[in-house]
Amino acid sequence: MAVYTQLGSEQLAALIATFDVGELVSAKGIAEGVSNSNWLIETTGKYGSGARFILTMYEYRIALEDLPFFLSLLDHLAAKSCPVPRTIHDASGALYRMLSDPGSPTGARKAVALIEFLPGVSLSEPTPGQAAAVGRALAQLHLAAGGFGQARANGMGPDEWQRLADECRPAGLDGIDFGLAAMVENELAYLAAHWPTDLPRGVIHADLFPDNVLMLGERVTGLIDFYFACTDLIAYDIAVTHAAWCFDNAGRVFDPAISAALLVGYESVRPLSSEERAALPVLARGAALRFALSRAFDWINTPADALVVKKDPLAFVRRLQFYADPANAGLFARP
Repeated sequence: MAVYTQLGSEQLAALIATFDVGELVSAKGIAEGVSNSNWLIETTGKYGSGARFILTMYEYRIALEDLPFFLSLLDHLAAKSCPVPRTIHDASGALYRMLSDPGSPTGARKAVALIEFLPGVSLSEPTPGQAAAVGRALAQLHLAAGGFGQARANGMGPDEWQRLADECRPAGLDGIDFGLAAMVENELAYLAAHWPTDLPRGVIHADLFPDNVLMLGERVTGLIDFYFACTDLIAYDIAVTHAAWCFDNAGRVFDPAISAALLVGYESVRPLSSEERAALPVLARGAALRFALSRAFDWINTPADALVVKKDPLAFVRRLQFYADPANAGLFARP
């Protein structure tokens, strides 16, 4: 989440008035994340008791035609008792609205959606018990999504990794860290030759970082930010989550207890096939490369005046090196 577009109080108040959620009380920009503009919205509430929501303006990496998939998925999963926020439909029943960008010289219009606010906090240092709860919640999501009637290709899959590498250019990658361009080229070739294609597929979150999970104690209260959700290998989602949760932020320290708990929690709800287990090392390398490249692209291209915290691509380069190290080949073996 982030804020790229500035909206005035009158424009925000008029927008909120199109939803049956009371009158706007306050709107606070949220600086985390990299792809959308987001605000924490407080209103008087439908019945005057106060309410909170997340307002999202879709900036880039998200196509307008994909919004019905993302927003309907939230409603589907919430109806299946998954801890995800509902989409707040406007007075006409629409999932999202189009809003003029006040900073655009061409009068561009962008899509905005209002999402239910869920209680809980994101973790910076999860315990094994919390990691197990996240694993269970992810498996629950995968099972519940089996009845969702829509599909979407993964727009951040291997083809996009190559495009991002090309866009960053060798000079840009080596400007982040000398030798990174050669490492990326070698890894793209390895993954192209070894990427699995015959594993179970379904709707996945594809971005389940700690800041996209809300918890109270060891209870998951919210899985949020589904804007990379897609139809892909289910085990790839486990690899993404493993890479996101099992290391310190810098990617230097791996926590084996978190790793074990995450996998045990997941398999307590949805056991992995032997083929999925065997593919996890390659899938984890792909997950690490995906985030190294998207972070590298953002590092190079994010405007200097954007209210956004740029994330270090080397944190995922280090994860990639860990997964690729032959010494860690047995990491995902069944205990």
